[in-house]
Amino acid sequence: MIILYTRLKADLENKKMIVEVLKSKLHRVTVTEANLNYIGSITIDEDLMDAVNLIEGEKVQIVNNNNGARLETYIIKGERGSGSICLNGAAARLVQPGDIVIIMSYAQMEFEQAKVFKPWVAFPDTKTNKLIK
Repeated sequence: MIILYTRLKADLENKKMIVEVLKSKLHRVTVTEANLNYIGSITIDEDLMDAVNLIEGEKVQIVNNNNGARLETYIIKGERGSGSICLNGAAARLVQPGDIVIIMSYAQMEFEQAKVFKPWVAFPDTKTNKLIK
């Protein structure tokens, strides 16, 4: 075990290892709509996107606290201040309006940078999806 650790440490010093870490997280927002007849994606209120440094088109992982479903899709910018969290297309089969979800995105970075990186995390009001100040 010590040999393996020493070898890994030497590899890290000589090479740039890339790791994937949490970049952004909207913790416990409420799904406001599920639109099966849309092309796909998730629509997120632009205020919520800004709060955790998300951008339109960014890949996100969504975890449904009500049924355990996990899915990946991309973001469409929603109306600012609306509190909108709408799953579109096939993803609409995995959620119901009123479900509580966690929305996360990840970033790849060098190992040393990842050790000090701090993700953007917001805990909006679960009833309204508005940011709590």
